[in-house]
Amino acid sequence: MASFKKLINNNFKFRLYLLRNLPAAFFSGIKIKSCDEEKCITSVPFKWLTQNPFHSTYFASLAMAAELSTGALTTLHTQQAKQKISMLVVGMDARYFKKAKEITEFTCVDGIKIKEAVMKAVESGTGVTIIAQSHGRNSNNDLVAEFNFTWSLKAK
Repeated sequence: MASFKKLINNNFKFRLYLLRNLPAAFFSGIKIKSCDEEKCITSVPFKWLTQNPFHSTYFASLAMAAELSTGALTTLHTQQAKQKISMLVVGMDARYFKKAKEITEFTCVDGIKIKEAVMKAVESGTGVTIIAQSHGRNSNNDLVAEFNFTWSLKAK
């Protein structure tokens, strides 16, 4: 876990990781602002590569940043498990409240819930699903979007 936590909290190394593994997120400018065992904050800028024809951030760019806030926490806890855990997004729903016309920060505070689901997957040996929520806010702290990602976790 320590190595993954170091990776996601080192901007240079994490940018290289994105370039190699998630190039769309790299070119979109998505960043992890902070991440620990309980909470992860990501951001997506409003720029030419992330915009839609309506002069706001494209929904898919918002979804990438929201998914990363839940996925980084899930990866952090699966790396800590005693055995390998496969993880996969099996569902997503979203609600949009306001046009995203600037940097949008997504926060997921479901780290403890995710950790418990990982532990259950290891103990039971069966697949476990969990819904992790991420809220996107602008600089005025207005709610821009809310995402729910359903993660499937299974011990290998």
